[in-house]
Amino acid sequence: MTPQLGKLLLFLGLGLALLGGFLWLGGGNWLSWFGRLPGDVRVERPGFRLYMPLVSMLLLSLLLSLVLWVVRRLGS
Repeated sequence: MTPQLGKLLLFLGLGLALLGGFLWLGGGNWLSWFGRLPGDVRVERPGFRLYMPLVSMLLLSLLLSLVLWVVRRLGS
């Protein structure tokens, strides 16, 4: 493993830990809309619950793709 990859993994891990700590300590109130977007499927019946956050996952995928694209552009 190259030292650059090790640094990248370390910073990504620290960033995820900070984000997780922020959300865990109650800072996630501003994310209450996530998972409730139009297009997210929610079916609740007695004894049955189905939840498929389709639009939320598409939005998250787009955001992560954009971030990785920017990281690649800055890295080369």
